[in-house]
Amino acid sequence: MDIEDLRTFIEVADAGGVSPAARRLGVSKSIVSRRLLRLEADLSVQLLARTTRGAALTEAGATFRDYAARACAEIDVARETILPTGELCGRLRVAVPVSFGPNHLAPVLARMAQLHPQLHIHASYSDRFVDMVAEGFDCAIRIGYLKDSDLIARRIGPIYGKMVASPDYIKAHGSPETPDELIGHQALMQGTEAWQLMDGDKIITVRPQGRFKADNATALAAAALAGLGIAWIPDAVTHEHVTSGALVPVMTGYPPPPAAAYVIRPPGRHPARKVRVLTELLIECFEQAPEPVGVG
Repeated sequence: MDIEDLRTFIEVADAGGVSPAARRLGVSKSIVSRRLLRLEADLSVQLLARTTRGAALTEAGATFRDYAARACAEIDVARETILPTGELCGRLRVAVPVSFGPNHLAPVLARMAQLHPQLHIHASYSDRFVDMVAEGFDCAIRIGYLKDSDLIARRIGPIYGKMVASPDYIKAHGSPETPDELIGHQALMQGTEAWQLMDGDKIITVRPQGRFKADNATALAAAALAGLGIAWIPDAVTHEHVTSGALVPVMTGYPPPPAAAYVIRPPGRHPARKVRVLTELLIECFEQAPEPVGVG
C-alpha cells in the first residue's frame, strides 16, 4: 500500500471530490483517480461513491479515513525522526492573508523552503477565513483580534494601526473626538465587527455603521482616500498616505489597542514539527523587525 495513495484518499475525502483534491495536491485529476483506484484494489473495498457533484465516503471509507490519517501522521513523525537533525519533509499547506502576506510573510516561507529542501510548501493567499479542517490546511496566519473557536492559536507578534480619514471627509463631516461621535460617522469595515478603543487603561467597544465593506485593508485604504469614511487600518498600509497627508489620523485620544498576528492550527495534542518550525521563524521575524509592524 503506497503512502501517497493514502494521502490522496484523505485529501479527496476532506475536499469532497477529485478536482478540489487535485488542486490541493498540485497534481492532475487523472493521477488522483489512478491512486484512488489502486488503493481500493489493494483493500478490495469501495471507499468513495463517485457522483456528478463530487465524491462521498462509503461506510467503509468513513471508517478507513481516520485510520489512514493516523497512519500518515505516524509515518511523517518517523520520517522526521530518521532525517538529519532539524530537517523537515512532506508538505506544509498554509493560509496567508493576501494584503500582508506577500510583503511580510512570503520571505519567511521562502526562508523555510531554503532551510528544508525536502519540504513542499503550498501557500494560499486570501483574506477570507478559511475552514482549515475542511480545506486541508496545516495552519493559517491570521491578523487582528481572534474570535473564540476550538482552533489553537500561537501569538507571533503585535500589529499596530490607527483610525484614519481623508482631509476631504473631515472637511465635509468633521473629525470625531469621542466614541459617541464616532458612531455617527461612516465607518469602512471588513464586516460587522466591533471596534475597540483605549480610554486610558480601559477598553471601550463601539459598533460603527457604514455602507462600504471589504475583506482587505488595502481596499479599505482606497475607500478612505476617496473620502468615503473612517477606517481602522494597520500602519503598514497607511504609513505613506499619512506621511503625505492624504490620510489624517482621527480619534487620537482613543487609540485602538494593538492587535496581533497568530499562527492558527486545528485542534490536536501536539502541533506538527513543520508548524512549530514555521511559528518560531515568524516569531523571530517579528522580533527582528526594526520598528513595530503594521499589517494589511
